[in-house]
Amino acid sequence: MRKALFLFYFLVFYAITQLLWWGFILVKFEPDRKGMIIGEGLIFLLIFIWGALKLKKHVKREHEISQQQQNFLLAITHELKSPLASVKLYIQTILKRDLDREQQKVFLGNSLKDIERLDDLVENILLTTKLENRAYQLPKEAFNVTELVEQIVDRLQKNACKSQVIKPELDGDIELKADKFAISNVITNLIENAVKYSPPCATVYVKLKKQGNNLLFSVTDHGEGIPDDEKKLIFNKFYRVGSEATRKTKGTGLGLYIVKTVLQKHNATIKVKDNTPTGSIFEVIFENYAN
Repeated sequence: MRKALFLFYFLVFYAITQLLWWGFILVKFEPDRKGMIIGEGLIFLLIFIWGALKLKKHVKREHEISQQQQNFLLAITHELKSPLASVKLYIQTILKRDLDREQQKVFLGNSLKDIERLDDLVENILLTTKLENRAYQLPKEAFNVTELVEQIVDRLQKNACKSQVIKPELDGDIELKADKFAISNVITNLIENAVKYSPPCATVYVKLKKQGNNLLFSVTDHGEGIPDDEKKLIFNKFYRVGSEATRKTKGTGLGLYIVKTVLQKHNATIKVKDNTPTGSIFEVIFENYAN
């Protein structure tokens, strides 16, 4: 990237120098047309500088996208390799050692959790591929969203901590007409992020409430929070908070992109607020959800 920028600035400098030189020669040989030459030269110079700045911006953006894709490939390789290695180790231990039934159940339960992690990852990638197609329409059906949230909370609770850390506050028997698979993905991503970025065994609050004709779903965590200048960026594909050098949490940068895109296709909105004293609140509002 540095070599490309150096070459870019050199060519811009060379082009401007040549423009000024030829302008000087034209004015010298045709002094009576000095005003026209200088005027047209300035217009050309402004257009050239504007084009050069736009080109630089696009080159820089392409470099950032390339870097994000590279980080995504590294992250997804790790996300795939870790649970596979864990499952392999558990199965090898069960096969090679004479374990009692209780130990086997523990190992198989842990293996199932890792397989569920893989399943969530594959679902994210598949859904991202579908959402990239603008013509793709999410199939909608009426389903009990309260039961769906309860199921997801129960599954993620088992993976999060031995103590109760995910506390649901849900209105009963709420029906929503939407793509059940996509909404399940949205709920899973938001709760998983809250657990992932919170301190060990901190409380994560999950709410599902009716508000007149609207439906509110919110997830509150007690993590480090999100800086104001990054709140709009977190929904970009492959974007992750913080720098690659200091980041400790796992992830692919697809989760919140999927959340935002799915909600847009359901005419729903999502907002990010600061929690007190620390952490974040993600609020999703389905307007006229019953229609």
